[in-house]
Amino acid sequence: REVFVRIEFARYMFNSLFLATVTTVLVLVLASLAGYVFGRLEFPGRRPLMLLILAISYFPPAAFFLPLFQLFTGNVFPWVELYNTPGAMILPFSSLFMPLSIFILTTFYGQIPDGLEDAARVEGTTRLGALFRVIIPLSAPGVATAGILTFIAVYNEFFFSFLMTGTAAQDWAPIVDGIISYRSQFQVRYDLMAAASIVAVLPVATLVVIAQEKIVSGLTSGALKE
Repeated sequence: REVFVRIEFARYMFNSLFLATVTTVLVLVLASLAGYVFGRLEFPGRRPLMLLILAISYFPPAAFFLPLFQLFTGNVFPWVELYNTPGAMILPFSSLFMPLSIFILTTFYGQIPDGLEDAARVEGTTRLGALFRVIIPLSAPGVATAGILTFIAVYNEFFFSFLMTGTAAQDWAPIVDGIISYRSQFQVRYDLMAAASIVAVLPVATLVVIAQEKIVSGLTSGALKE
């Protein structure tokens, strides 16, 4: 009880859950479109372009901070002031975690037989309709894996969140900021930090328990050749 009384811990949790949910939805939508293109269409330069997208994930997040900070504080474009807003975190998170999702979904979408999509096209649906009505439902383990990995990564993220926001809950500070708020100048409440950490883990643990079958099948798909 004291965890929620001493500070606005519920607001810190809401901030992280909101950022993780919005980022996950945005990443899955864009990664699904990109995964369909890379997994089911043939075009020149497909492999080099895929490698270029994956190369983004190898850059350390610190390499992007200074230019993004200059951009989001209005020093580059005066009308772009996203500091202390969800946009200052959702945009970098989406860019950093999207390559992995694109790679996962490309692998799954490429395994769907062409005949199923052709049958949907014969029935009158478009490519986009076939993607959302046929390809994505049949690739549910891959979509769940990409979504949950993105959700957990954003929910636990601290670097960009700490630097792009203030320390107050109203500044969209993440849940890790809330946990370290139990430390004052003269005292560190490790007991409250431990209790807050357990509470913070509950949403992610619940999500993993609900979708564990999809996660396991998604991570092990293609591991055995039958």
